[in-house]
Amino acid sequence: MGRAIADRLAAAGARYAFTVPGESFLGLLDGLVESGIQIVATRHEGGAAFMASAATQLTGRPQLCAATRAVGTANLAIGIHAARADSVPMIALVGQVPRRFRGREAFQEADLVGSLGRLAKWAVEIDEPRRVEAALTEALQRAQSGRPGPVLISLPEDLLDMRAAGGGASSSSHAAAAATAVSRPPAPDSDAIRAVLRLMAASRRGVILAGGGVIRANASRRVLRLAEALGVPVIAGWRRPDVVPNGHPLYLGMAGYSAPSTVRRRLVEADVVLVLGSRLNEITSFGYRVPAAGSQWAQVDLEPRQAAHGLSAPTIALTADIGRFVDEALSLLRAGAVHAETREARLKGAADDRQGYLAASTVDGGAWEGPGVHPGRVVAELRRQLSAEAIITTDAGNFGGWLHRGYRFRRAGTFLGTTAGAMGYGLPAAIVACLLHPRRQVVAMCGDGGFAMSMNELETAVRLGVSAVAIVHDNQRYGTIRMHQDREGRPAAGTDLGPIDFAAAAQAMGALGISVDRDDQVPDAIREALSARRPAVIHMVLDRAWVSVDQPAVTEEPVSPEA
Repeated sequence: MGRAIADRLAAAGARYAFTVPGESFLGLLDGLVESGIQIVATRHEGGAAFMASAATQLTGRPQLCAATRAVGTANLAIGIHAARADSVPMIALVGQVPRRFRGREAFQEADLVGSLGRLAKWAVEIDEPRRVEAALTEALQRAQSGRPGPVLISLPEDLLDMRAAGGGASSSSHAAAAATAVSRPPAPDSDAIRAVLRLMAASRRGVILAGGGVIRANASRRVLRLAEALGVPVIAGWRRPDVVPNGHPLYLGMAGYSAPSTVRRRLVEADVVLVLGSRLNEITSFGYRVPAAGSQWAQVDLEPRQAAHGLSAPTIALTADIGRFVDEALSLLRAGAVHAETREARLKGAADDRQGYLAASTVDGGAWEGPGVHPGRVVAELRRQLSAEAIITTDAGNFGGWLHRGYRFRRAGTFLGTTAGAMGYGLPAAIVACLLHPRRQVVAMCGDGGFAMSMNELETAVRLGVSAVAIVHDNQRYGTIRMHQDREGRPAAGTDLGPIDFAAAAQAMGALGISVDRDDQVPDAIREALSARRPAVIHMVLDRAWVSVDQPAVTEEPVSPEA
């Protein structure tokens, strides 16, 4: 049965399975080997889930993570939650106790579907061989249809060693693959698209807010053509800074945490907001304050209702693939739906907005005279040394503010960062990016808190022979929480951390380790790491005075570079 399951998933595009193996799914591991799916052993199930999520995003097809019973599945939880937040259709396969032992306090027994099912988009336990094909088909359909999301499949240990129902695992699996029809939204309604265009044409300060759905639809350049035709600027959703090339004159930055004030102001001032492929979550909408009261907004998404939580209903909600919507809209606009004078006036206003954004998002890259490394210098140097095709992954933490504000992404699909805010994501995602794109530069931007949660995966990177670079911004604290404490006048509680020699830890696992404690060391360190033919860690010792891109905590003594 393990072979039948693996063949079915391989036929659906699965190429990788990331796992901490367990005795409860040995039959599945056998099947994965026989089906040609590459098994990647990780050091923690959380890393496996993050890797599967990143691999799914980069390949566009569901990839796999696997874990054993209650303990392994619990460790998958953070990655399942992140995949749900990011609309990623990865498949989590979890070994379950033998069916005859269920309900008897068997070793590591738990109700896996009941306990983890609410984190996933859907969950199922396959308890009979005859249900395998139908259950897998439904799982793949649910994962990829509508708003995509992760699916959890519980597999009892004894089931995996049984023969597939109907015989011939390979033939039945590949035949079933052709029958898996992923539900797609209907063709966009032309009248509804005209209504959206009329709404935008009548606006004085219209704006497009573009989210992850644009990237999934491979519609980045087409969205820019739509913006040009309408004469309106584009703002990226939270953690989607690569949705369009940042150098385009109509790009105004990313919404959410660390956004320059110009981004929020432009969204609040907008009389019409066209939301493309974004759920308008709490961060993107600045606490559900955007679109502003009194403004009109239209939403185009695979499931528009997903975005309306806490907001007034959209003026127009259109269920459609972003690419198909934009193609139809551009066709209609070629017929002259927007008056030329109005468009030119909008473009002039957008040019002024662009200058304001550039001024507000400029990151100081060389004037710091304090102790330690300034995060702005790191970002400035990455802009100099990374190619347009380079992939950047990021962990959770305030260090990301300098990246999101100061880096300029030149290609869509060159950024991986979870909207869930999960710590520990950056390094596993970078490992996968290197595995899939070995000729491209890959950099993981991490804080000391998040990196310490997954730095054990450096050994995985060394074993795989990938050359990911991890830049660790070390201020010896959970800086984001310290920022909130400082803003609210609270004492520092539970946020201070002790020192770790991250360079030495990297070297102990076979990676290159570099320590940096001055700005003038940054260029050479990045150059050396990028040219290494193995994983590399750059330990950036920061000045603790800087808590965020906007807020230095000047009440504390800076850390000594030798600490």
